[in-house]
Amino acid sequence: MPARERVRRYRRTKIVATLGPASATPEMIQRLFLAGADVFRLNFSHGEHADHAERMAMIREAEAHFRRPIGVLADVQGPKLRVGRFTGGGVFLKPGAPFRLDLNPTTGDGRRATLPHPEIIDAAQAGATLLLDDGKLRLQVVRKGPDYLDTIVAVGGRLTDRKGVNVPDVVLAIPALTAKDRLDLAFALDIGVDYVGLSFVQRPEDVQEARELVAGRAWIISKLEKPQALDRLDEIIALSDGVMVARGDLGVELPPEAVPIAQKRIVRRARQLGRPVIVATQMLESMISAPTPTRAEASDVATAVFDGADAVMLSAETAAGQYPTEAVAIMDRIIDRVEQDQDWRDGMDRTRPEPEHATSDAICAAAAEVARHVQAPVIAALTQSGRTALRIARQRPAAPIIGLTPVEATARRLALAWGVHAVISPDVHTMTEAVGQALLLARRDGFLEFDQSVVVAAGIPFGQAGATNALRVATLTREPRQTEPDEDTGA
Repeated sequence: MPARERVRRYRRTKIVATLGPASATPEMIQRLFLAGADVFRLNFSHGEHADHAERMAMIREAEAHFRRPIGVLADVQGPKLRVGRFTGGGVFLKPGAPFRLDLNPTTGDGRRATLPHPEIIDAAQAGATLLLDDGKLRLQVVRKGPDYLDTIVAVGGRLTDRKGVNVPDVVLAIPALTAKDRLDLAFALDIGVDYVGLSFVQRPEDVQEARELVAGRAWIISKLEKPQALDRLDEIIALSDGVMVARGDLGVELPPEAVPIAQKRIVRRARQLGRPVIVATQMLESMISAPTPTRAEASDVATAVFDGADAVMLSAETAAGQYPTEAVAIMDRIIDRVEQDQDWRDGMDRTRPEPEHATSDAICAAAAEVARHVQAPVIAALTQSGRTALRIARQRPAAPIIGLTPVEATARRLALAWGVHAVISPDVHTMTEAVGQALLLARRDGFLEFDQSVVVAAGIPFGQAGATNALRVATLTREPRQTEPDEDTGA
């Protein structure tokens, strides 16, 4: 590939691509980035630490090659609930038949199976539903004892070793982070990931526990895949740095007709609260084995874009599929086409949340409005933590946003944010310097022509996070320009 290419995206909605056996080479990672991937996901449910470290190094090589910040999401597995093993590897459960789940570790048969999770037995009550094997089988609890649940098979079928158990009716007294997750989390933070995906969040306390462990070293993305999380949605979103609509397990525990409603609700609330939101799972599922998606899948991606999601995610399509590059490329094309539609623009304007009653929010909302009135082709957000850029992105402005930051970690995290083109820029100490950098970098990266204006939002004094309080409009003139940032240091 040509050395030192500089890549600019024209779409606002970002793409997250999962790495796996089909995409774990430097060449493939670079091809996925060129096709449109903005963030790469490392799935800690699979692979060894050495595999993830190697892929992380490849991502950072691609980042240096293309001179663009690339975000990395470490998705930890979370508590996996499973039945035990069976004599002969499996049994057939007949509808209407009794079936016991207990703590006895011996292999199961057609009458009983091991359920090595006392938390489920403690929490379940008569009438509760247990879903097995991704919801293919359903059991109804009829009575419980200290170490067992007696059930009736409501929906039968073949049940084999170690299949998953979902309990949609109750909140389980289990932590969101298992012992394995804690080891994976420590490793992921050590190799420098930008976001941590927290699986099976049920309560705000789950997020708080993770936040104490992460200690600011990455953004926490709460994966919303339990119905119980919807009962405390605002609290969970407020404690998180971002959220993911994880439709896999959510689609098991909720009826299929309820999942689209939940998705729209989560996206809407995340936007209102100013947190990036990812829509994930089965977006282009058929492209695991086919070179093109179904029309329904294209419509699914488009719906997430019309709703204003910050990002859409590919899982097995890029991790294990036969057409990983094509999957990213078609997702890029779908997003781009939707964002050219006037209905999409009208929808972003119509659903724009009101700014909060704070100076920072008022300035960021004003930046979007001023850019519209003066027809500025770009907004520049000078930011330490990324919050200024996120507040402006919350308004879904028509103008793209350049997130200018001297902090490399912040630039990488902003790779997930809607409409933000993150740039690592030199430190500035005055508003004059800030405006100068905004003009130079907007021009360098193709956002600004001579005699056009940029709207600049910043915080004074500089270098302090969360203090957005200044707004300027500046025009790029044809006067002799200042020296641009060093091509080897300005990303």
